[in-house]
Amino acid sequence: MGPLSRETWAQRLGAFRASPSAFMAGPEGEDLGRDLLSELRSEKLSEQTKVSLLALSLEYPAQLWPDATAAEAAATSLLDTLVLLPPRPSALRRPLLLAATTALVAGDALGPTSDASRRLLPLLLGLASGRDLGRGFGPASEQRPLQATACECLRELESCKPGLLGGCLGLLRGLLGQEGPVQPLSLLLALALRNTLVIQARAGAGLQGLLVAGDTASGGDPWNWALAEEGDAHLQLQAPSWPAAAEEECGLAVLEPSPEEARELRAAVAQLLDTSYLLTPVAQAQLLWLLGWALRGLRGQPPVLFKPQLVRLLGTAQLTLLHAVLALKAAFGEALFTAQDEALLLRRLTMAAQHPALPLPAHLFYLHCLLNFPENWPLGPTGEEAAPLLLSRQLGCCLLPSLLHDPMALLARLHLLCLLCVEDEEKEEKGREWSPQHYLEELLAGLRQRVALDGGPRASATLCFQASYLVVRCLATQPVVLTPLTHGLARLYRARPALAPHFVDLLDRVAPELGEPLRVALRQEVVSRPGRDEALRWHLQILAEVADGDAPSATLGFLGAAAAHCTDWGLQQALLRVCRALLRAGAGVGLANLLQALARQWEDPDGRDHARLYYILLAHLAGPKLGVALGPSPAAPASASSLVAENQGFAAVLMVQEAPAPIRLSVGPRGAAGPGLVLQLQLEALEPVYSLELRFRVQGQLYAPLGAVHVPCLCPGRPCRPLLLPLQPRRPAPTQLDVCALYTTPAGLTCHAHLPPLPVNFADLFLPFPQAPEGDKLGFFEELWDSCLPKGAESRLWCPLGPQGLEALVSRHLEPFVVVAQPPTSYRVAIRLPPDSRLLLRLEAAQADGVPVALRTDDWAVLPLAGDYLRGLSAAV
Repeated sequence: MGPLSRETWAQRLGAFRASPSAFMAGPEGEDLGRDLLSELRSEKLSEQTKVSLLALSLEYPAQLWPDATAAEAAATSLLDTLVLLPPRPSALRRPLLLAATTALVAGDALGPTSDASRRLLPLLLGLASGRDLGRGFGPASEQRPLQATACECLRELESCKPGLLGGCLGLLRGLLGQEGPVQPLSLLLALALRNTLVIQARAGAGLQGLLVAGDTASGGDPWNWALAEEGDAHLQLQAPSWPAAAEEECGLAVLEPSPEEARELRAAVAQLLDTSYLLTPVAQAQLLWLLGWALRGLRGQPPVLFKPQLVRLLGTAQLTLLHAVLALKAAFGEALFTAQDEALLLRRLTMAAQHPALPLPAHLFYLHCLLNFPENWPLGPTGEEAAPLLLSRQLGCCLLPSLLHDPMALLARLHLLCLLCVEDEEKEEKGREWSPQHYLEELLAGLRQRVALDGGPRASATLCFQASYLVVRCLATQPVVLTPLTHGLARLYRARPALAPHFVDLLDRVAPELGEPLRVALRQEVVSRPGRDEALRWHLQILAEVADGDAPSATLGFLGAAAAHCTDWGLQQALLRVCRALLRAGAGVGLANLLQALARQWEDPDGRDHARLYYILLAHLAGPKLGVALGPSPAAPASASSLVAENQGFAAVLMVQEAPAPIRLSVGPRGAAGPGLVLQLQLEALEPVYSLELRFRVQGQLYAPLGAVHVPCLCPGRPCRPLLLPLQPRRPAPTQLDVCALYTTPAGLTCHAHLPPLPVNFADLFLPFPQAPEGDKLGFFEELWDSCLPKGAESRLWCPLGPQGLEALVSRHLEPFVVVAQPPTSYRVAIRLPPDSRLLLRLEAAQADGVPVALRTDDWAVLPLAGDYLRGLSAAV
């Protein structure tokens, strides 16, 4: 296919950007990456079009190069295109470097075995150091942009492979002191230094002279792939944040550099900090975060190196730099910040948060910093919310919330006010004229008063309940605040019952300290009203949430009065939901009478049947089973009928459900000899099981039907006596038993489970003959031996013995059936096989490796089974 025109490429790129996955799955998706690389070398496309193509590869590398092989080929092609560019100025060099780096990183092709990696890394380091510039790689006018781009590419590679540039620290330090782009080099050196320190510390190794300046790139391979492999295991990409990373994430407390290494480390950090004022605010913040994390907890490295920067940064108006200062404070605390510095920061944050022209995001940022201020010596356990100790009453009063504030700012200021109320509790008891608690009550009352107006905006109601929840979360242990809040919310519901959904949501979220008193207050508000006004549906929604076993007579009286006004389906279902809540709470005779009345007077069949069903549940199920019947069934399918949809739990109680097997069942050793064939079973409980019934089914028609076995109770960890299962074979043959367990769970559900089949082996059918007469056992055996012919069958076989010998084999497998024994070389064995067959064995003239066996039986079908059994005895020992 020939080269595509600019218009064709514009259409293809537009279709790709509209839906990358759909385009790649179409007929043109497979060729897009290949065509893009080919067109970059075409002379018919302008550089602007080629830059657009490279921008696509930077935005969607995973779609264009989905695997390591494709990414390797793409990076190689991009590097070839870069080398073939003419020496004149070109807008393609920097995008080509970025595209090659992105392809290797996104395709996970970066590594010591990658040819493209071995080409790209020296090129980037040479460009960053300025050695490859001016020698056929672009004009001098592109030197600084290319250096900056190379540093950015190296920083991306170091971020994805931490420790890769550990061997280049000395070279990068030397470059920082020369003419070149300061910001990219500073960020690159800071990132490489931080990664190297963390990895070496967790590996228990020192810096090993990595900070000593030297031209490592000219004397061999500077890429530390071993360090990068350790970095992959220890380091994860992490965004700048404060408080700083936890101690276990830093991993630097065990690193003790030597005096020479400590001196070089201080020199490198000081060099970076001295040039930091040349960086943009965002880059400065990134640099301070990297260095702060690298030095946090490093033994022998006091953070005083940052002190000169604090003098410059404590008065900054840049939010990013202020964020970096607070991150340093969280990392180093009193080791870097004095009490005066802490007071200065608090005053700055407080004053800045009051500025009237401050944008809302900046306002919220300052308030967030105050709420999460990293103190030098915080009181209380770690993670407990508290106002800063140095935030005085005068400073706090400047940040009181007002109804005129934006909702987000009001909530943030309210949060700070709640923290001040916690500290002011003792001062309140001493009788001060003004306290934060009084102001808090007035503010909440103002919010409720604004919401109580009919037709008020929904945002006002949402803000009121958000504020109430925030107060409960912060002041849950102060009844002096919660009591007026409860009464105020009850009055708000009285004034505007349409806020019932907000009350239900609040009750679901608040702690019991407010939840229980608020439930009682709301229930009293509802039941004291007549059940016939236009707010009936809101009253029923609240009752469904707050109804319990307390004061059921008042609730039932309200429901009885409201039932006559529930004429439509929705109101009937709302009232039935209240009845459902009372059923769970254990309401008795009064609820039964109400349900009977509803079943008689309602005309809608759904509501009438629903009420009748609830009455049946109340009359026939005890408390535990009633709770299960009314509980949710997560596996229940959706249904259009409210009767079916709300009673899947009841159906689950009445139906037998299939469940995983709660027990293990196995065949145990043979018990004492008895007149009949009995299989001994071993039971092991995995979870509590009650009223267990084991049902057995024999495959085929070789056995008579088996009876069930019952066990009253099984509990894990408690021994269970063996179960005896009588067998009635119709033919002497092995088989398998299918097992099904029917049982009751502790929750009251009846379940059934299929257990693995139980094998009944040929040896399990063996029964001994009656005791032979004393003194004539040989004659008894010979009489049995002769009786098998002529209608029976006879055979001979060789039974291998192995190292155990004949005596051990007989003792382990055939001892109960031996009639005549002449150990250790001769045995006569008589076995009875139900229902009426016999198997006789003569084991004589045993040798070292086996014994000849003569078999006789009155049932010729037993011979192959007996032969297989005897041949497997040696392996079974």
